[in-house]
Amino acid sequence: MSSASYLARRGQLEAYFDRTAAAAWARLTSDAPVSGIRATVRAGRDRMRATLLGWLPDDLRGTRLLDAGCGTGALAVEAAQRGAEVVAIDLSPTLVGVARDRTPEGLRIDWRSGDMTDPALGRFDWVVGMDSLIHYRAPDMARVAAQLAAMADRKVLFTFAPRTPLLSVLHAAGKLFPRDDRAPAIEPVRHSTISGLLRADAAMAGWRRVRTVRIASGFYTSQALELVRR
Repeated sequence: MSSASYLARRGQLEAYFDRTAAAAWARLTSDAPVSGIRATVRAGRDRMRATLLGWLPDDLRGTRLLDAGCGTGALAVEAAQRGAEVVAIDLSPTLVGVARDRTPEGLRIDWRSGDMTDPALGRFDWVVGMDSLIHYRAPDMARVAAQLAAMADRKVLFTFAPRTPLLSVLHAAGKLFPRDDRAPAIEPVRHSTISGLLRADAAMAGWRRVRTVRIASGFYTSQALELVRR
């Protein structure tokens, strides 16, 4: 069951990424020129995407992958190019439309907008959530990760914003600005906290945490966590 805090934040994210930030996000995830700050974010995201894909087999033929929070679709495209049957879903219909328009000719991806934890999406070998949980508080993040794991037969990969001194300062400073002028806040969380929450969840008893990697690039800091079914 989704908590009230999760549902409230999900609504904020849908409004922000589907309207306020849609054009900026589409530009950031393209090859168009961007500012120096955004260039560091783009570079960090590229490194994180490569890291997550590096934790999957090169040959994904005969497997299903869920790109949970696909944004404009770069990870989904690369997974499909490896042969996976990909379902890519995001809260923002606008960003999903951008992703659909960018799909290379001859590549088939099931693009959807909606709730990435919907069991009706089916079962998958691999579930990947790149930077799609970073705006949720730790208990909600762990709950969503468990829901994604319930849909996966082999592996779940997701990222979180690690609690570092810099991110803590930026998080606090961001709250000084009027709400209409800023994105929904990233919620920094300690690795030990998210790991402890997952360990305490009975639904995660059949899973083990394998590895974690932190990517830092200018204003982008994100940490990947790999969960593998026992």
